[in-house]
Amino acid sequence: MTDDLVPAGGATDDAVSDLTLADLMAEAAEDLAGVVTDASGPVTTWAAGPSVFATLEGGRAEFRLDTQVAAAALRTPDTSSSARGSDWIAFAPPVLDDHAVDRAEAWFLSAHRRAVASLRG
Repeated sequence: MTDDLVPAGGATDDAVSDLTLADLMAEAAEDLAGVVTDASGPVTTWAAGPSVFATLEGGRAEFRLDTQVAAAALRTPDTSSSARGSDWIAFAPPVLDDHAVDRAEAWFLSAHRRAVASLRG
């Protein structure tokens, strides 16, 4: 951890991860059956069947969530609306601390569950 990431008061309870959002999302996808990753262009996408449920461009991830989950997610740090639609959120944390890692993993998995459920009908 670098000194500029530590609050003025001293130590922090939130560890800064060595992972990037790309690492985190790739690892989350490894354990999910039927996920197709396309990293051929400037935007990496993750899909279940034809349904893209997550994207990554630079340090900005986007997740397609249930409407209520998306609304709640927008009240958390480092999130914003996505131009992809009202059920998408954008997440661009300046630092991946424990809380940001937890949110990114949870939203990735939630988006995947939603995509899989839409395939069933």
